[in-house]
Amino acid sequence: MKTAKNIELPNLPEELEGLGEIAVNLWWTFDSRGANLFRLVNPYLWKTSRHNPIKMLKLLSKNELNALLKNDTFMKEYKYVYAIFQNYLKKRDFQGHKPLPIAYFCAEYGLHHSLPIYSGGLGFLAGDILKESSDMNIPIVGVGFMYANGYVRQIIGTDGWQNGTNETIIKDEAPIKRVFDEEGNHIIVQVPFIEPAVWVAIWKVEVGRVNLYLLDTDIEQNDPWDREISSRLYTSDLNQRLRQEIVLGIGGYAVLERLGIKYSILHLNEGHPAFALWERVRYFKEQEGYSFDEALQKVKSTSIFTTHTPLQAATDVYSFAMINKNFENYYKRLGISKEQFLSFGINPDNPSAGFNMTTFAMRMCQHKNAVSKKHQKVTQKIWKNLLQTLPKNEQTIEYVTNGIHLCTWFDKTFVNLLNRFLGEEWIEIQEHEELWNKIDDIDDKRLWNIHYQNKVDMMNFIRERVRKKWSEEAVDPLITMAEGVMLDPDVLTIGFARRMTAYKRPYLILQDLARLERIVTNAERPVQIIFAGKAHPADYEGKRILQNIFKVCEDRKFQGRIAFVEDYGEEVAKYMVRGCDVWLNNPRVPLEACGTSGMKASINGTLHLSVSDGWWAEGYNGKNGWQFGKEPSDDTQDANELYELLEKEIIPLYYAHDDDIPTGWVQMMKEAIKSVAPHFSARRMMQEYLAKFYRPISKEINEQARRTGR
Repeated sequence: MKTAKNIELPNLPEELEGLGEIAVNLWWTFDSRGANLFRLVNPYLWKTSRHNPIKMLKLLSKNELNALLKNDTFMKEYKYVYAIFQNYLKKRDFQGHKPLPIAYFCAEYGLHHSLPIYSGGLGFLAGDILKESSDMNIPIVGVGFMYANGYVRQIIGTDGWQNGTNETIIKDEAPIKRVFDEEGNHIIVQVPFIEPAVWVAIWKVEVGRVNLYLLDTDIEQNDPWDREISSRLYTSDLNQRLRQEIVLGIGGYAVLERLGIKYSILHLNEGHPAFALWERVRYFKEQEGYSFDEALQKVKSTSIFTTHTPLQAATDVYSFAMINKNFENYYKRLGISKEQFLSFGINPDNPSAGFNMTTFAMRMCQHKNAVSKKHQKVTQKIWKNLLQTLPKNEQTIEYVTNGIHLCTWFDKTFVNLLNRFLGEEWIEIQEHEELWNKIDDIDDKRLWNIHYQNKVDMMNFIRERVRKKWSEEAVDPLITMAEGVMLDPDVLTIGFARRMTAYKRPYLILQDLARLERIVTNAERPVQIIFAGKAHPADYEGKRILQNIFKVCEDRKFQGRIAFVEDYGEEVAKYMVRGCDVWLNNPRVPLEACGTSGMKASINGTLHLSVSDGWWAEGYNGKNGWQFGKEPSDDTQDANELYELLEKEIIPLYYAHDDDIPTGWVQMMKEAIKSVAPHFSARRMMQEYLAKFYRPISKEINEQARRTGR
């Protein structure tokens, strides 16, 4: 088995082949030196390609490339960065029990906007896990889907209604490689036990030292309707969604088998790929001679299930008839009856509802975890009756609070500042709280100037998007006004950016429009609010909420100080978490499992304003942001408390300037960075996964192998 050396870049001189190697490895997305190198190649093309190095390199002429060879300054930087990249890729020994790699299955991965195979927080968490695993040399391999049509691109109509179009992945401009066999053919694998046959092509994404393999059904070997299985993320067609999850779980296992990748631990990020559990059982039974009960116990003891939902209603449930239709011939291979197979997916709280993927995963995984301390309690409560049916040693739900990959989400200018004040070694010891106390040594004005420049950059980015939309699509000028062209970097700016759905309560700050008007249009201390986020294509209530928000943005009485940024995604998120002054989060408590956008904002000095839910229940210390609301949530009371905080604390603090900067505000910015960076990083998260799951399971596998010889 082999992979293509690089995406075809025929114009690239031999002396610059390293640019192609760096471009196709997403290492450059979390090491600023890589991104800076591509910016040096051609700043204009770097911008117009939306920071896609492959697309940019394909646009360069031979004359431009030859000019780079003669540019001594560029060539020195290129050789320096290429040496750093090569050194990073060198495999180092992983410290700990490591019999075989960990297989990490997830339906989406948020790595970079040039590869739109994600919809939101679940995907970015998976992407950050791969990046941090690369940094820490954790032996992990990712499995996911190549979504040919990506996820829905949001387009707001003149009536404020969300319309959508799929953003097709241009495979020859994305950071992916075809996986070839020894004869040079793109490897195609048949998904076992699906009739009629479904085939998947294998693509590889390089994330530093870690590989992510993507399954693609959009190939000529499949019937037209089967080509659509991996067409788009989270299809609303239940039958197609079930087939998608079968292909991801069972087909993903087959792909790793075809590539010769054996793994000892299976980690499922949510229930979508849970059918991989059955395929592991089948493998141990048929290939290694285990009985069904032995194979089942082997799978349970070596599998981890991470749940993100705080609601039973949010889980995938399929009718028993649908499951039976697709697995009728599979029961025999496992050596069990239909009734026994289906029993694993029965929710005791609603036995007739169908086959529940979360129930199935919880029954099949001895190791289970929620994604925050509060979410652990919520999960134990909502699945109490299910947990009581499990053996004692399988009833525990641990928690590992989510974290973010710092080098991906930090502002690059701020990284340079950290290198100066903390030393470049900070990346290796980032989980140590004592390290971050040196943030206090940074000059207040210098930190504020970096933040202010991020505000300017964010607003320029928003205006440029609106300008391009207006010039290319001839949209109604009122829409351009609503989408942020009148934003002012000198005004206190609140950001609300997340999925537009009812439980997130995006409407809360709009509860009293007359009061809000007085707040945002105050001549001496004005306020701006930037909304962003997509409603799920099938969430009509979410679309109506979004439409109402957009109508407020169009209302002239708010003087253009309330805006909606279209098509929220990874690129927009990076500008907003760095450029807003306040990050607002007000879900209905306790429906926020964790949330990570507030972490991304806080490490950049954007102050978090949130209810006590998800990670903020752990992260708030009274000095690093604000907290409001009670449990259970009450819209009227929460909105009033939010307005009170703005009027009496937040706005006065922001506009209390000393020596041309808001000194008190900057002190809170420093506290946010110090308190959030070490405790809510992907480094801390992965260290907890190692301590609670990966190392103990690996140790047990090694000890069992010594005892039994297999």
